[in-house]
Amino acid sequence: MSRELINRSPDLKRLRDEGFFIQVVGGFLVMREVPYVNAAREIKTGSLISSLTLAGDKTQTPDTHVAFFDGAHPCNAKGAPLTKITIASKVFDLGNGVRADHQFSSKPAEGYTDYYHKMTTYAALLAGHAAVLQPGVTARTFREPDEEDESVFNYVETASDRVGIGTLTDRLSFDRLAIIGLGGTGSYVLDFVAKTPVPEIRLFDGDLYFQHNAFRSPGAPSIEELREAPKKVDYYKAIYSKMHRGIVAHPVYLNQNNLDLLDGITFAFLSMPGGAAKRAIIAKLESMNVSFIDMGMGLELDGDSLGGILRVTTSTPEMRDHFQGRVPVDQNEDGDLYSSNIQVADLNAFNAVLAVHRWKKIRGFYRDFEREHHSTYTTDGNLLLNADHQP
Repeated sequence: MSRELINRSPDLKRLRDEGFFIQVVGGFLVMREVPYVNAAREIKTGSLISSLTLAGDKTQTPDTHVAFFDGAHPCNAKGAPLTKITIASKVFDLGNGVRADHQFSSKPAEGYTDYYHKMTTYAALLAGHAAVLQPGVTARTFREPDEEDESVFNYVETASDRVGIGTLTDRLSFDRLAIIGLGGTGSYVLDFVAKTPVPEIRLFDGDLYFQHNAFRSPGAPSIEELREAPKKVDYYKAIYSKMHRGIVAHPVYLNQNNLDLLDGITFAFLSMPGGAAKRAIIAKLESMNVSFIDMGMGLELDGDSLGGILRVTTSTPEMRDHFQGRVPVDQNEDGDLYSSNIQVADLNAFNAVLAVHRWKKIRGFYRDFEREHHSTYTTDGNLLLNADHQP
């Protein structure tokens, strides 16, 4: 992906062709082996780092004049720090293995026209002082990086890095997810997790995608697509594989005979009715020592308006005893408030938001003081309650 982006972007290609050692790492452009002078008047090399503004696989005009630098505090030829361009000095963990020690600000009157202009300007500000001590020293090394790891995305994910949460997003890159049930709620779960760097998302559902699904799930299918009546998992894989390379479709209902399809996953989202299959799935996940979240939604038409409750119940290896008491696992279980088939897109999405938010808390993306394992949201009164807190 990095090489293709460089080849399609004239400013990046010019940098590479002129011998600058550049890489695209996450949502950053990194120029390595840039010479500079340290406080002892020694010539060292460091890395210049800039966020990237992209339109697909081509660069746009830089959205900021600010850059980062990984190295000691750069100085002039006399060993005096370059304070005019340095606006902050601390450890910046930018995510994707990219770190920096300093933040620079040097803005031309008209701004930077492209990334060639930006990166060569900053490189000259550093290397120029090094050239005083060692004439001919340059950032043009004519070296190219080793083959880079393939991203799970088909294009560079710039959203996290440009707002400084790349390190947190990295914490989501180790799970292999299963979404069991691609109805209204499960399909929104897919929409949200497909935007994270998890290496694999397995989809399980044997249903076809019909017209009623179109009105309670993300996106807007055409009537031609609806006429095809595709399998749900195939329909969603075709959409989300445009972004994420790790979508795996299983057009089957999970049951006691095919639970081996779950082997290797590390987290699961369940959006399915109770019954023998659900009991078997839960037993399988527990035997695998896997955490999972079950989602439920119960809406009732009372008079001339709808009301109801959304539920998100979590099971982790550290806390499972509460689960059976909170989740209806038998078909048509008495007192099952979530057996109603009334669904509305916004509440499907909200149920999925609560579930994905809980997963991200478990993985350390969000702060998690209470470590609740059961939450309900009541539409009347906007009442959100947490229970079953892990000690």
